[in-house]
Amino acid sequence: MPNTVDSSVTDSVTQVNTKVLGDTPASAMGNLMLTTSQSLSVSGQNAATGQQQANVMHQAATVQGINALMNTGNAVTGTVTGNIIDRG
Repeated sequence: MPNTVDSSVTDSVTQVNTKVLGDTPASAMGNLMLTTSQSLSVSGQNAATGQQQANVMHQAATVQGINALMNTGNAVTGTVTGNIIDRG
């Protein structure tokens, strides 16, 4: 059994190995860009969620403030009315 290999076979194997090695940096950069884009999109979603929650808190604080103002008016009106009735 001869140990010689046709040169066309060795050339094709060498070219395939060179192609695989040549694609490695491109694959690595693709993976890096993919993970970077995913992390940026998640941070954007977190920012939007934070803004929504802040808007809910601001609205709740505004409602509480208005309720406090309205209740203060009723308390003052009730006290003044009670004083007038007591004098009358």
